[in-house]
Amino acid sequence: MATNETTIQNVLPTKIDPSSARFQKNEHAMAAMVAELRNQENVIFQGGGAKAIESQHKKNRLTARERIDLLLDPKTGLFELGEFTAYGMYEEWGGAPCAGVVTGIGEIHGRKFMVIVNDATVKAGAFFPMTAKKVIRAQNIAIENHIPTIYLVDSAGVFLPLQEDVFPDQDDFGRVFRNNAVMSAMGIPQITAIMGMCVAGGAYLPVMCDHILMTEGSGLFLAGPALVQAAIGAKYSAEELGGAEMHSQISGTVDFREPNDHLCIARIRSLVEKMGQRHHSVFSRHEAVAPKYSAQELYGIYDGDPGKQYDMKEIIARIVDGSRFDEYKSEYGETVLCGYARVGGFAVGIVANQKTHVQQTDKSGNKRVEFGGVIYTESAEKAARFIMDCNQNLVPLIFLHDVNGFMVGRDAEWSGIIRAGAKMVNAVSNSVVPKISMIIGGSFGAGHYAMCGKAYDPRFMFAWPSAKYAVMSGGAAAGTLVEIKVKQLERGGTKLSDEDKKKLFDSVKATYDEQMDPRYGAARLWIDKIIDPADTRAVLVEALEACALNPDVKEFKVGVLQT
Repeated sequence: MATNETTIQNVLPTKIDPSSARFQKNEHAMAAMVAELRNQENVIFQGGGAKAIESQHKKNRLTARERIDLLLDPKTGLFELGEFTAYGMYEEWGGAPCAGVVTGIGEIHGRKFMVIVNDATVKAGAFFPMTAKKVIRAQNIAIENHIPTIYLVDSAGVFLPLQEDVFPDQDDFGRVFRNNAVMSAMGIPQITAIMGMCVAGGAYLPVMCDHILMTEGSGLFLAGPALVQAAIGAKYSAEELGGAEMHSQISGTVDFREPNDHLCIARIRSLVEKMGQRHHSVFSRHEAVAPKYSAQELYGIYDGDPGKQYDMKEIIARIVDGSRFDEYKSEYGETVLCGYARVGGFAVGIVANQKTHVQQTDKSGNKRVEFGGVIYTESAEKAARFIMDCNQNLVPLIFLHDVNGFMVGRDAEWSGIIRAGAKMVNAVSNSVVPKISMIIGGSFGAGHYAMCGKAYDPRFMFAWPSAKYAVMSGGAAAGTLVEIKVKQLERGGTKLSDEDKKKLFDSVKATYDEQMDPRYGAARLWIDKIIDPADTRAVLVEALEACALNPDVKEFKVGVLQT
């Protein structure tokens, strides 16, 4: 009996011409942004600078990054998160590169670990407000993804001049120890090595972990010698009060006493090598297949001008396995692309803003042009349904942002844009499969929320150097704010000249543009990592591998859904 064979057409075609003037212009602009980013990272990676590094070495201690290099498997490297944390902040105190702590995911004996390492070259590893938030963010990633965690502690404790912003709140210093306890109760392994000072409240961190190591010459105490003398009038040496020998022989607080950094890290690796594993991933993964098109071409596809069109499918084609994409409802609500694919072998659902203008026929039979990057009623409804389907079928979600926001105006309101937007936000909010967000271009207003912005618990939040992140664009915001200011002044009897209005507009826009920069968001941990566009696929694979460590997926419920 004859059989009919059919082959679905799901390989994305490409229309890219790398020799075109527009492609080359885009390519040069993106290359310049990436180069600037790399130069800034190189400065950040120096920590407190050459003198501070030399001082650390004189104490026979390694720097944070030297310790990480020894800890991780050779040639694997750290998938660093939060490099730009505190960027441009605390300048009055001399700055705090990387917020004085290095965090990221690395491999030890082929197993993924979250590493959290104090950088003692930055203010003796003291905790600034953003230091605490960065450690907590790393812990939260570890909690969400069930990633075993290693802490290398070398910190003078809270940065006292800013203690009011470090000490009291839910996302401040005390939350670190609360998370230690929660992670332990969840069965997430935690290993701590005290490799310098560990004082005051910070002393609770290592003691709440599963394994505690300590090097000779380090100190672990609730109060140092000076504070003890001031408080109770007693005089003790640091070694007598909280040295490694005392804690290993008398208090019994530490499990392993090691002579130096090298042997301490060797001991950690030996302990890791003997750890068992609980997880069995529930997400589909096949053998990875490379995309058909070069990742380097991503430089030339994206146009940094928010008014310019480009086809988001060209970007997807350079990220997904075999450039294959099963597009969902391809002829409906076309300003949001939805579809199934694989990335690094993992099955994923992709929700992405389409930046080309499309012609749509409404329910009355009228044709209209829908603008790329705008979420319309039909596209919001489609995305909501797709997100629910992915949750039903245990498919992780990837959101690719270049969104201006939801459509406004009478026609949009009459079509039920608020109801449709609420449906999409509900689906994103209640989603139980892993969500990963990547900001490519603009991510503005409620569109940012619907596309799984930071407030909607993405497991990871990444951005290209071209990302813009705010309520609205700089020009729109400046125009609105200037108009309000002018009216206020005019009510008080002051009339501004056109030149004064322009100066005010330029001043407001400059401030707003600075705050839209991805480095501004990354400094405040709104973004976990700013990446080279050519690394997009590799970064997504790293994130998906981390997400797959957590096999627990809650029951999916959406509550009262707008219909």
